Amino acid sequence: MRITEIYTSIQGETQYAGLPCTLVRTTGCDLRCGYCDSAFAFHGGNDMTLDQIVAEVERLGAPLVLLTGGEPMLQRDLPELAARLLRGGYRVMIETSGAHPLDALPEGVVRIIDVKTPRSGESRRNRFELLRGLRPGDAVKFVVVDEADYRWAAQVIREHELGGRAEVLLSPAHGQLDPRELVGWMLRDRLPARLNLQLHKYIWDADTRRV
Repeated sequence: MRITEIYTSIQGETQYAGLPCTLVRTTGCDLRCGYCDSAFAFHGGNDMTLDQIVAEVERLGAPLVLLTGGEPMLQRDLPELAARLLRGGYRVMIETSGAHPLDALPEGVVRIIDVKTPRSGESRRNRFELLRGLRPGDAVKFVVVDEADYRWAAQVIREHELGGRAEVLLSPAHGQLDPRELVGWMLRDRLPARLNLQLHKYIWDADTRRV
């Protein structure tokens, strides 16, 4: 597998925010979202075997593991890596754009689908049929740049009845939308969603790597 970095920090967002977590960041992505904060993972990286990746996760020791990128579902061996980590007793999550099928993932993996809003520039790549497979422990995330993005996300949440089926996360695009504005819209509309701030960008400098 092509890997950009493996490190331990707190989980910066999602329903597991604040928990110690090992992040396995794969290399390569076939989307170019306007608000992307991990473009460094588009290229480069190092080839690692599954044994090497699992050994590094074991060395770091956190019981929670996030498979992220880039786009992890572009890695052919990603499902097998997830299965090995699950067998090792880890709680395993994947953060994916939702532009690729997830059928190959083991049942125990927590799926976090990052639905692309219009301001991402990649909303045409959304595969809304994947939302039908969300389970109560899974999550769907929307990165919101402005109120038009928010209204679009609210419509998707309601049309697909996401509020009762999975965690719904709304993230203000860091540095582009004041979280207070997003909170105001959520309260005004009584939207069944959770505010999803990127904690690591408030604890450390927003551009700091490996945190």
